[in-house]
Amino acid sequence: MSIWGLDLWQCLALLQHELLLFAGVFFLIGALDDIAVDAVWLWLRMRGRAMTAQRPRSALRGRDLHGAAAVLIPAWREAAVIGPTIRHLLDSWPQTDLRLYVGCYRNDPATLAAGVAAACGDPRLRLVIHDRDGPSTKADCLNRLYAAMKTDEARAGTRFASVVFHDAEDMVDAGALGLLDETIAAGADFVQLPVEPLAPRHSGGFARQIGSHYCEEFAEAHGKAMVVRSALGASLPGAGVGCAASRGALEGLAAQRADGLPFASDSLTEDYELGLAIAAGGGRCRFVRVRGDDGRLIATRAFFPNRFETVVRQKTRWVLGIALQGWDRVGWSGGVIERWMRARDRRGPLTALVLLTGYALVVLTGLMGIAIVAGVAQPVPLTPLLKSLLVANTVAFGWRVVMRFAFTAREYGLAEGGLAVLRIPLANVIAIIAGRRAVFSYIRSLGGRAAAWDKTEHDVHPAQLGFAGAALS
Repeated sequence: MSIWGLDLWQCLALLQHELLLFAGVFFLIGALDDIAVDAVWLWLRMRGRAMTAQRPRSALRGRDLHGAAAVLIPAWREAAVIGPTIRHLLDSWPQTDLRLYVGCYRNDPATLAAGVAAACGDPRLRLVIHDRDGPSTKADCLNRLYAAMKTDEARAGTRFASVVFHDAEDMVDAGALGLLDETIAAGADFVQLPVEPLAPRHSGGFARQIGSHYCEEFAEAHGKAMVVRSALGASLPGAGVGCAASRGALEGLAAQRADGLPFASDSLTEDYELGLAIAAGGGRCRFVRVRGDDGRLIATRAFFPNRFETVVRQKTRWVLGIALQGWDRVGWSGGVIERWMRARDRRGPLTALVLLTGYALVVLTGLMGIAIVAGVAQPVPLTPLLKSLLVANTVAFGWRVVMRFAFTAREYGLAEGGLAVLRIPLANVIAIIAGRRAVFSYIRSLGGRAAAWDKTEHDVHPAQLGFAGAALS
């Protein structure tokens, strides 16, 4: 069989060469991008600016707030976890000037009933019923909670000092509210605390590894990348949990919109956009890493999805909202540092394409190897350029493995650090599938398809499995 005068194996060899060149160049670009962040983090570390402070968790938990705080939790079909979330949050944060607003939908009686049962007569809880059927979007539910908060302010003749954001499955840290309040009182307009996914040890086998792959992602993102962004003065993307905005900053966002509400109801990543929008308006954003006296981070903890399809759906939503819709909605404003960070946020689809090319090369190289051993094909000599690219990418990959292990082991121990390295192919496969699905979803959205709350299902709260003590210690 021949194509354009070349036999099949010659064509495959030519394809292998071109894919090697493409993948080698773009893998190296991505590696240099990551190494630049690593270099900045190491420089900050040597200068003492990336060190994690230590504070007594009990002192942060027990002290009075500088001003009243509102906590907003949107919920749609969260009957399995909303009760433990409410009880744990109110127990962890005893301050009387706290108000917890939980948004439920009128066609979701199970979540509403679970919220009522968890209230236990605590006057700090406000259950807010949305005036439309769910699901709409998380941003729309947050807008409803914001409106309810404003109504309470008008009735009481007072004003909240800060607004804290959490999800229905979160296990808050006992010291988090005090730390958020302290940072807002010191002049910050937006604050993000670390997120620490919990390894789902209640799940076994493959499901456990799927759920645990979030551990290394957040260990690096919230142990290094966010530290670098904060130190360089770039805007900080919100995680949607463990973050707070000053009341004035949130009101400023609402004033910019015709409906007088702070979030665009059609946004799929309102949390990511929140920090960027506050920074664009001149607000001061801070990422705060503090350890309690037990050595554990003051962070938001939760179980992340552990089913493959659910993980892909969640990652698809993130890539779609941040990399694709974010390009349209947020744009490329700001200086060189800001544009660099936004480019990093939006490289998901390209990363998926390059990873897919890399795995295709693995298969193709295997086939070519078999053909060479069988004597039906000849190896193609590598050009000096390709040799240099392969060496550079091998060294960069080795460095990436070391960094992934180090950051994961710092928070989860040596065993989990080793598993994080072994999970690299799994994370890559998820990224490839999510990137492809995000691109096709984006194309469909260009046709006018309305955004919907493609939420992640949650069936267990960490407090139900005995994790509460770790966060309250």
